[in-house]
Formats: sequence, structure tokens, C-alpha cells
Amino acid sequence: MQLLATYTFGQALLTILEFALLFLWIWIAVTVVVDIFRSHDLSGWAKAGWLVLIVLVPLLGVLIYVIARNDKLKAHGVSDERQREIALIAELEDLKDRGILTDDEFRRVKTQGKLAREAPPSPDEDITELEALKDRGLLTDEEFQRAKSKALA
Repeated sequence: MQLLATYTFGQALLTILEFALLFLWIWIAVTVVVDIFRSHDLSGWAKAGWLVLIVLVPLLGVLIYVIARNDKLKAHGVSDERQREIALIAELEDLKDRGILTDDEFRRVKTQGKLAREAPPSPDEDITELEALKDRGLLTDEEFQRAKSKALA
């Protein structure tokens, strides 16, 4: 019972702050690790290097990654949101084709999607399109590499 009497209100607030900061740290670290794995512009060795750095020196590794690759982190986020919106529109078109949604409902829901109309294509999407063109034989290896480096610049 004596232990509770020595735990002050200020210490309780500090404990809550520590838990909040721990949660924030875990969230950022998981976001960085996910971004490393979804980066098309990193080779396997580069991904392994980033992961080793984050495992060995977590705070410094995550901080360096966020500073060095902040633009790529944002681009991957935009790309993911765009893919979700495209999937939603495809699902809505399917519902409209089956007669579940009316044309007015479909137009109203489709116009709410702002990302596909406002955001420029991300480098991930450009590279995916280039890979599809290369697989169909429309691009040579040299053209593909040149366009890929231009998309990543």
C-alpha cells in the first residue's frame, strides 16, 4: 500500500507519455520496414543493408532511413492509396454492371475520389508500366533501364 502513495500524478503522466512515445516509435519502425520491402528501386542487398542497420542500431537506422528516403516513403504512400482507389472504382463498376448501383450513385461515389485525379503517377507505377511494356516486347533492355532511371530521378 505504501508503493501507491509514493507514485505521484506527475510520474503517472510521465508513464503515459513514455507509452505514447513507445507506440509512436513502433509505428514508425514498422512503417519503415514495410517501405523497405515494397521499394522497387532498392536491390536485394540494399534492402538487406537497411534491415541490418535497423536491427543493429534501431533508432539511428530508422532516423537515417527517414531522412535519406523521405521522398520515396511519400511516393509509396501515394501509390498505395491510388491502388486502393483504383480497386474501389473497379468494384463499384462491377456493382453498377450487376445492377446493384444506379448510374447516379456510381457517379456520386466516383467523384468523391480525389487522389486519382490530383496526384501525378508515382515512380512505382511508372516502373510497373515499364515492366509490363518490356514483358510484351515493346521495350528493349536498354530502353527499359534508361526509362527506369528517369522515373526514379
